[in-house]
Amino acid sequence: MGQRTDASVVLRLGYQAIRRAGLPAETILSKAGVALNQIGTNERTPLSAQHAFWAAAAEVSQDPDIGLHLGEHLPLYRGQVLEHLFVSSDNFGEGLKRALAYQRLISDAFHARLVCEDGRCYLTNGVQVVKDKMINRHFTESAMCGILRFFKFITEGQFKPIYIDFDFAQGAAAEEYQRVYQCPVSLGQKETRLYFDPAILRYPLWQAEPELSQLHEQLALEKLQELARYDLVGEVRRAIGATLESGETTLETIATHLQITPRRLRTQLSEANTSFQQILSDYRCRLAKKLLANTHESVERIVYLTGFSEPSTFYRAFKRWTQETPVEYRKRKQR
Repeated sequence: MGQRTDASVVLRLGYQAIRRAGLPAETILSKAGVALNQIGTNERTPLSAQHAFWAAAAEVSQDPDIGLHLGEHLPLYRGQVLEHLFVSSDNFGEGLKRALAYQRLISDAFHARLVCEDGRCYLTNGVQVVKDKMINRHFTESAMCGILRFFKFITEGQFKPIYIDFDFAQGAAAEEYQRVYQCPVSLGQKETRLYFDPAILRYPLWQAEPELSQLHEQLALEKLQELARYDLVGEVRRAIGATLESGETTLETIATHLQITPRRLRTQLSEANTSFQQILSDYRCRLAKKLLANTHESVERIVYLTGFSEPSTFYRAFKRWTQETPVEYRKRKQR
């Protein structure tokens, strides 16, 4: 996997939480470098945007426990394919196992698994090796609020956490965790874990629609395949960026860079409803616009940086992209 990403709903829920909490939402987004239109789109966002969001929220609010407190304002997670997987299941345990198989649809930060052993049951997100502890803490505490609220909704209030382990050493006061989560919390553990009574796994779901189970499973699988294609396009873009100045940006060189055959790359991009030439052209267009609008690089230098062998070829391509010459575009943007 290349760049790790979140579904757009992750930032959207965070944005709604800061608004509900009465915090200056636009200030926090601006400080995080997140555009408001990123909140409303269905495009996935880099995990770095989420990290920047929590850092900005902590700085603006001056609340050392901002993740925990914003978690109290999170809207209920509804209307996504993982909810459909739950509600079409016979019981909570079956719904949980099905949802875990497709958790990447929410975020690449999630890789939880269900463990039932020695009469106890818990969800764990595994051992996190590389991360920013404080930023991760805010996201983890907020996400835990959202998970508990969703589990209680699905089980009509019957789901109750027994206790929670967090893998960060510094956190909120014990009584604050007790107030928000309604259970004890232990810090500095090797994994983040949510413990609960195994009996809840057998809890029948009143919303169960077994006849829709297969349909929802197919929808989740298609979404996961779509995400894999999204990953490939991202990998191709990054490979183009790494080879553009060398003048060796071809389907064959990019395929070699990605360690697959050119034929396989062409097929996979076709399945993603795009092509290598389309991605290359889009990358060059975006780069040229950025350099013309935001720098004083000469047009000749930009020709080189965007991987064109001749200025005339660049001029024709740019006119096709924007209906303007590079000079006209720069004057308009920098004016």
